[in-house]
Amino acid sequence: MTPDQAVLFSTIILLVPMGYFLLAAPAFLLVKLDVPPVTRLLRGMFNAYFLVLTVSGVIGTLAFAAAGRPAVALGIALIAAFAVLARRWFLRRLDAEANARDLGDPTAVRRLRRLHWGGMLCNAVQVFVLVGGIPYMAPLP
Repeated sequence: MTPDQAVLFSTIILLVPMGYFLLAAPAFLLVKLDVPPVTRLLRGMFNAYFLVLTVSGVIGTLAFAAAGRPAVALGIALIAAFAVLARRWFLRRLDAEANARDLGDPTAVRRLRRLHWGGMLCNAVQVFVLVGGIPYMAPLP
């Protein structure tokens, strides 16, 4: 495999979970988050997303570094680092709001929805930046 093929595959590997999440997360806008199984499913989706984004970010970082593109490797490493930190923060917040909802807090569902919107917005920004950066990641002739 040439370095250019590795870069292409690593970019695709990074875009797949982002694209899936971009399409799957809005479905939770159609359901109420006051139902515990729905909230557990949402939590599971975010957990899996952050884990897969971390792994694919590490793969992408290594591929770009091996291809001799350290600036792009640093950018992809930042995406992976964001996924690690965001996973910890986001899941703690999601669990806290779900517990508050279960204890009868009437505004907890609104805060859960805000977290959901925030997660979708973060993903959309990352997808936009990654797709916008593809021309800069492509090898120059």
